[in-house]
Amino acid sequence: MRVFSAMLMPLLLTVSAAAQEVEVTNASIVEIDAETEIGGGIASYYGRELAGNRTASGERFDPGQLTAAHRTLPFGSMVRVTNTANGDSVIVRINDRGPFAHGRVIDISHAAAREIGMHRSGTARVRMALLDD
Repeated sequence: MRVFSAMLMPLLLTVSAAAQEVEVTNASIVEIDAETEIGGGIASYYGRELAGNRTASGERFDPGQLTAAHRTLPFGSMVRVTNTANGDSVIVRINDRGPFAHGRVIDISHAAAREIGMHRSGTARVRMALLDD
C-alpha cells in the first residue's frame, strides 16, 4: 500500500499543478481594462412575472440573462455588481430604467441575483463599478 501511495502522490501533485495553470490561463482570457467605482446601495431583482415584457431599451426582458435596470447609466453599459455580504460579483448589462422603489440603486435579473446569492432574500447591499470598454 505504501508503494502505491508513493507512486500516486507525485502524479496527483502534477495533475493539481496543471489544473491551477489552466485556471490562471482561463482567468487571463477575460481581462477587463478598467473599472470606475460608481457607488453602492440596496439592489433588488426583477421577478419572473415580468418575463417577456419590453424594457426601456426596447428588448424583451429575459430573467435568464445577466441584465439590469439603472436610472441614469446608458443602455449597453456593463456594470460589476458585488454583494458586500459575501463578496460575490456579477457583470450585468444595463437594458432598462429603474428601480423605482425608494432607496434602491439597481434592479438586476433573476439570473444575476442567483450569481451573487441574493435570490432568496430579494435585496442585498451592493457595490457597483462601471466597466470601461
